[in-house]
Amino acid sequence: MEFETGMSSESRAAVAGALSKLLADTYTVYLKTQNFHWNISGIEFYPLHILSQKQYEEMAEAVDEIAERVRALGFFVEGSMEAFLNLSSVEEDHKIHPKHILLEHLIKAHEVVIREARSLGKLAEKHEDHATVDLIGRRLGAHEQMVWMLRSTL
Repeated sequence: MEFETGMSSESRAAVAGALSKLLADTYTVYLKTQNFHWNISGIEFYPLHILSQKQYEEMAEAVDEIAERVRALGFFVEGSMEAFLNLSSVEEDHKIHPKHILLEHLIKAHEVVIREARSLGKLAEKHEDHATVDLIGRRLGAHEQMVWMLRSTL
């Protein structure tokens, strides 16, 4: 069945492609946050353990919402780790670092998501995709709050 939503297939494809990248970036930060949660130690263990848990739980819901938006635009979601790593601009790190370095890496990862989301917001506005604009506004607010909370612990 054809889509008769007021968005051309080209517009839907452009936004869905950018959403797929946001999905990959968000999922990569989600995994980085879980890694932090599992491996944090030291005097601030408990508050950082709880903070990181709240953040990865929020991102777990977000990745589902982002993926469902791609589907609503009429495209399939490639949900493999390989696909996410190929699409994501968030750098992976396989080393165990001191707490302050891990926090800095998380902050930088969230800032990648924030920059990518801002670009996606402009693209969605250009294509008059108000549902995606709304989603992006919420994602920006969430990631900016996460960065604020992580920065406050340094």
